[in-house]
Amino acid sequence: MPSARPRILYVTDLAYQARGRRYCDEDIFLTSRLREDFDLALCHPRDAAALLDAFDAVVVRNSGPVLGHRDAYDAFRERAAECGARVYNQLTGRADMAGKQYLLDLTAAGHPVIPTVDRPEDLHRLPAADQYVVKPKLGADSIGLRIVPADRVREAVSAETGDVLVQPRVDFAYEVSFYFVDHDFQYALYAPYPDRRWQLEPYEATAEDLEFARRFIEWNGIDHGVQRVDACRAPGGELLLVELEDLNPYLSLDALDEPGRDAFVTALRSALRRLLAA
Repeated sequence: MPSARPRILYVTDLAYQARGRRYCDEDIFLTSRLREDFDLALCHPRDAAALLDAFDAVVVRNSGPVLGHRDAYDAFRERAAECGARVYNQLTGRADMAGKQYLLDLTAAGHPVIPTVDRPEDLHRLPAADQYVVKPKLGADSIGLRIVPADRVREAVSAETGDVLVQPRVDFAYEVSFYFVDHDFQYALYAPYPDRRWQLEPYEATAEDLEFARRFIEWNGIDHGVQRVDACRAPGGELLLVELEDLNPYLSLDALDEPGRDAFVTALRSALRRLLAA
């Protein structure tokens, strides 16, 4: 007899090698818990478009940078739109899901983000710095990121006008990430040592911190999805947005205690039920 339980297609690349993180461990844990509520099958991102019709919803998790399977990702998005598939995360994200243009848009709109430009003639808009970060607009996982001295930054941007972003290299105290399921805050983690980005510890977010993070969640407008707001504590004490990950954010669940992981799983289950009922 057919199962009455919802069927979930869980998209992940268990073989992807990420610096400082084990994506596969996180997805093995999450799928082991989600199977308690859903009939669930895992697939590689290259297989998602061909398989999604057989499932009630699709969860895109640690599938690796889209750059590695751009054609398959575009085909998946097109097929999901054609058949009205329920996709988690919702495919309308305006942040990393659509590239890095949002950093330019947020800078221009005056949001608290690391100042970002993409043209040589706009370099004067950035704060003076000894070094600048130059990274591809369609980059991910620090692929293609370079640190360029001030006397070479114009040359670096001119060579790839329109394809790269430029930011001052900020001497921040630490990086901190805020994790949301749909619009609900779950937990925060921070890297107390700037040179060890993925050695994370629990962080007690203040009301001011959460107000900062929520403004970007609201700006993005995703109703269904897991999002990670990455920020740095600038020399002046304020938080500045580094990245808004709305496609397949790594969750660093191994940095949480067991009650913290249980609470996240409970929130994710509830979110998927909401998506299925929508």
